[in-house]
Amino acid sequence: MNKEYTFIDLFSGAGGLSCGFEKAGLTCLAGIDFLKPAIETFKKNHKNAIGIDGDIRKISIKEFKKKIKSKKIDIICGGPPCQGFSTIGTGDAKDSRNHLFLEFVRFVKELKPQIIVLENVTGLLAKKNINTFQSIFNCFEDLGYDLNARVLSSHHYGAPQIRRRVIFIGNRINVENIYPSKKYNNVGEINSKLKPPRTVSWAFKNLIKFKNKSFNHNIETAKIKSTLETSRISHVPEGGSIRYERDEKKYLPKKLWFDHDWNEIGEKRFREAKFARLDRSKPSPTIVTASRMYYHPTENRYLTTREAASLQSFPPEFEFSGSITSQWTQIGNAVPPMMAEAIGSAIKKMLKNKKKKIKKNTKTNIEFIRSTAFNYDKDVSDQEKQLKFNL
Repeated sequence: MNKEYTFIDLFSGAGGLSCGFEKAGLTCLAGIDFLKPAIETFKKNHKNAIGIDGDIRKISIKEFKKKIKSKKIDIICGGPPCQGFSTIGTGDAKDSRNHLFLEFVRFVKELKPQIIVLENVTGLLAKKNINTFQSIFNCFEDLGYDLNARVLSSHHYGAPQIRRRVIFIGNRINVENIYPSKKYNNVGEINSKLKPPRTVSWAFKNLIKFKNKSFNHNIETAKIKSTLETSRISHVPEGGSIRYERDEKKYLPKKLWFDHDWNEIGEKRFREAKFARLDRSKPSPTIVTASRMYYHPTENRYLTTREAASLQSFPPEFEFSGSITSQWTQIGNAVPPMMAEAIGSAIKKMLKNKKKKIKKNTKTNIEFIRSTAFNYDKDVSDQEKQLKFNL
């Protein structure tokens, strides 16, 4: 009989990480998040786990243990709010939300799991955030955890979306931290050992309906209300977008051009592409919380929440609660379940490798970690690249 390994999900949101971990055969005991609609979604889709909504800073470990009936916890995972680290926004290294990872540390210190998994945006690797990055390592190493960090991209693990995240994995059982091997190619890459990347078309064909029924797939909510916007998007082909003046002239008739001087815009381009249609033959770009970021590949409308969820690799039976705005927040903030499943499978290998001990008389080389973290295309297996160096 297979041994049961349990986990709790802090800052769980809707439960994308939990969904993937459960598909990998791990058992979810609880999820915590301060957004009530997200926890309603979590509870709806994790029926054997406890969903707790509230400020994690006000949740006592003693009361939490009572809620889970003092069950043993093998893994603590989660993704503290990361807006301050984000490369999309302005990024503020002093943002108080950056330090919510200390609440993650508090739970780890008290509950002493064998494995920890922490997810964050790639902006955390920026030079301006090096003190926070160093602090994360210091906190967990002080608790006896051997910690590594790598950037993983979701499309390498079957998700029909290119989404990169920093994944910290740590353990206190003296085993090697294992990251999942790449299973799918990059777009345009030819490697016979890997599968072709999954696409928008694949997502819409396979992850929209469950038993001939679709959840959160209301086309009416995805309609464009502005006639001007509808006219403009009608001229943009599949996979096209408008960011530069040349795009405007290429796709739009003069009567639909934007009312501005391109020379007065910083770098003579929009900060983000406008009227971006998805391309069915490729993985989607990163799905964000904004419901109007991308347009349907062929129809003159936005995406439904179900379409966005499919691009995040949520299974079609995963149902979201709350308003449309809340659903988009939950989807855009989630870890793609297919990537989470790959990470969960790697974690199971670590727990089964407890007899294969490694030496821990090492010191973390933060600069080496930062410089190699983006090597997600390569399988790191040799001792030199364990992100450590001997004292």
